[in-house]
Amino acid sequence: MFNKGNDSNRKGATKAPLSSGASKNMTRNTTPSILSGDLAITGSIKTQGEIQLDGSVEGDIRAQSLTIGEKSVVKGEIHAEQITVRGKVIGKLRARQIQLSSTAHVEGDIVHSTLSMENGAYFEGQCHHDNDPLGSRKAPAQQQAPAAPPAGGSAKPAPVSGVRADAAFGTKKPQ
Repeated sequence: MFNKGNDSNRKGATKAPLSSGASKNMTRNTTPSILSGDLAITGSIKTQGEIQLDGSVEGDIRAQSLTIGEKSVVKGEIHAEQITVRGKVIGKLRARQIQLSSTAHVEGDIVHSTLSMENGAYFEGQCHHDNDPLGSRKAPAQQQAPAAPPAGGSAKPAPVSGVRADAAFGTKKPQ
């Protein structure tokens, strides 16, 4: 029963890791952080995990996954891999996947890779599709330093060669 040396009595038991890497595993918890309905936060929230928000936040939120409850109010910018809105958001949303439920009320711009809206959802703002809405990959042109002008004269701006058709509005914008 209390025999240290005999593990045959503990069927299916696993030993906890004793290395310093154990603290890293604890930060990747799959259980969401739940912010209850009576909680009001003024300030920013940042986590690498999942948040279930039922209260109100006045500030920016960065998370892996965010679910905004029906009675929740967020005033600020939201960045996440996945956002589900059931309540009210006043501010910009940026995510790979955004879902607006029938009770959602969003006033602000949305930048997304995938967007779904249920019948009855309220949305006022601009919607932009982006394959990388979180900006995790930088364009090669942004990573390079600007070229120095020639020694003998002034630099001329390079002509714009590419034009992208914006499918959502049928307009053309220079790249």
